[in-house]
Amino acid sequence: MLKQWKIKPLNPQLQILLSNALNIDPIVAQLLINRGIKTAQEAQSFLSTDLNHLHDPFLFKNMDTVVRRIQQAREARERVLVFSDYDVDGVTSAALLCGVLTDLGIDFLTHIPHRMDDGYGLNEGIAATAKEKGVSLLIAVDCGISAHKAVDKLNEAGIEVIIIDHHQPEDHLPKAVAIINPKQKGCAYPFKDLASVGLVAKLVHALTGKTAEEWLDLVALGTVADIVPLRGENRIFVKHGLPRLSQTKNIGLMALLETAKIRDKKINPHSIGFILGPRINATGRMDSAHKSLDLLLSRNAEEALTLAQVLETHNQQRQKMQRDVVKEALELVEQEVNFKEARVIVLSKEGWHKGVLGIVAARITEKYYRPSIVISLENGVGTASCRSVEGFHLYRALSDCSDVLENFGGHEGAAGLTIKEENVTTFRNMINEVAQKVLENVNLVPTISIDGEVPLSRLNLSLHEVLDTMEPFGEGNPEPIFCTRNLTVLSAPQVMGKETLKFWVTDGNVSISAVGFGMAKFREMIQVKSVVDLAYTLMIDDWNKTPTVQLRLKDLRVSD
Repeated sequence: MLKQWKIKPLNPQLQILLSNALNIDPIVAQLLINRGIKTAQEAQSFLSTDLNHLHDPFLFKNMDTVVRRIQQAREARERVLVFSDYDVDGVTSAALLCGVLTDLGIDFLTHIPHRMDDGYGLNEGIAATAKEKGVSLLIAVDCGISAHKAVDKLNEAGIEVIIIDHHQPEDHLPKAVAIINPKQKGCAYPFKDLASVGLVAKLVHALTGKTAEEWLDLVALGTVADIVPLRGENRIFVKHGLPRLSQTKNIGLMALLETAKIRDKKINPHSIGFILGPRINATGRMDSAHKSLDLLLSRNAEEALTLAQVLETHNQQRQKMQRDVVKEALELVEQEVNFKEARVIVLSKEGWHKGVLGIVAARITEKYYRPSIVISLENGVGTASCRSVEGFHLYRALSDCSDVLENFGGHEGAAGLTIKEENVTTFRNMINEVAQKVLENVNLVPTISIDGEVPLSRLNLSLHEVLDTMEPFGEGNPEPIFCTRNLTVLSAPQVMGKETLKFWVTDGNVSISAVGFGMAKFREMIQVKSVVDLAYTLMIDDWNKTPTVQLRLKDLRVSD
């Protein structure tokens, strides 16, 4: 599918102002402008990642209450239950909290709901279990912000509740002892986009009086995996946490790096998003996420290696199941979907594994650039994961179809729902009617957002080094994408391993190599002397032990 290029406009005046004020390369100044930065102060704040610039944790509404309640639990020798979500943010949040409770000498238990048996979040059944085990305080991390009934049940059982959750709260909050959430009304905390593991790090700071430096490997891991914006405090946590992750002292993480075969490699957000995160998530998708938490809490190298191998096995099972479901889903798309009419792809089938639905929906959206809803049917009830495209707010669209849904939740880009099988066809029609109005004048083609057009003469090791000051890259701070037009292909394009395309281009003065991973399909489009436009990021080629800059292709066009 052809991609639309959107090149961000230059702002020469602001570029010069930022460049002079901060003594930075004009290209970096323009990248900051492209990310919404308008003043030298904002630019300085973005580029500075000093841990001393973290905000006072007591700016959080209720932080003093939470600290007092945990100190009370220690003094009274109470038993605490740490309850978390089953994704990477939830597991790392629980591991961090358990670490500080251990240091404080507090007796605690842990519980993570089973994705298949319990569903998402704090559930009503936990009250009886907690009471039976002598728990008097439950701390919910990365969940609980809308769990009114579950909190009421816990209160009835004589168990007090603290909620530490970064998800968007409703106006009416559960009746907990205290809630830590920067998005709740009346919270003056300046930075609103922390993941839950970041919120727990702030609690650790409040409890101990020290920034949680020794745990920043966990904080970076959970923050990147939860795809929160890498701006503000998230950027600081990840900038300092990634090197600690590479040199981690956490026995479980050491074992995970070993089994993932990246023990001695530099860890970056890509390593978390595509290697470590999926392995931690896999146990919650295929079985119980407790194995992942046990790994992060392990104090025994042999035990940790065994647990890491379990995660590896679960991830391989997840990958196979994912491939099977993706194949079946793509076949259904080709059989059932009329793209002249369908703005939203809605697929349903009996028996698809619920743990891979989100990944499958993402793949379908990526391939067809349509909002996608993938439903697994069981005993007359469907469970679905949904993914969207720019311009289509999923949660609002589902709200417009709520009459035929049993339950739904999520946000603009991703959501989940449950539906009776008998209502699937009606729902498919309803959400497409909504989409016809919302996306009426939208051209549903994928878009590449390009930071600027750059001549080949500017592409060198010095520029690559300068761009490193913008790291870490990720959500809210994407890796810079540039384009250069009217380049002549110098060498016959070669297809290498894993569908990789490689060739050389020149502008008549400078020559440079270009590599397109997964782009072998372009081989037949170009030949020597073809004139092409390239969109790319910069990478280092050190194959011959002499580092040079190379283009990592994002898209390619043959010039008219």
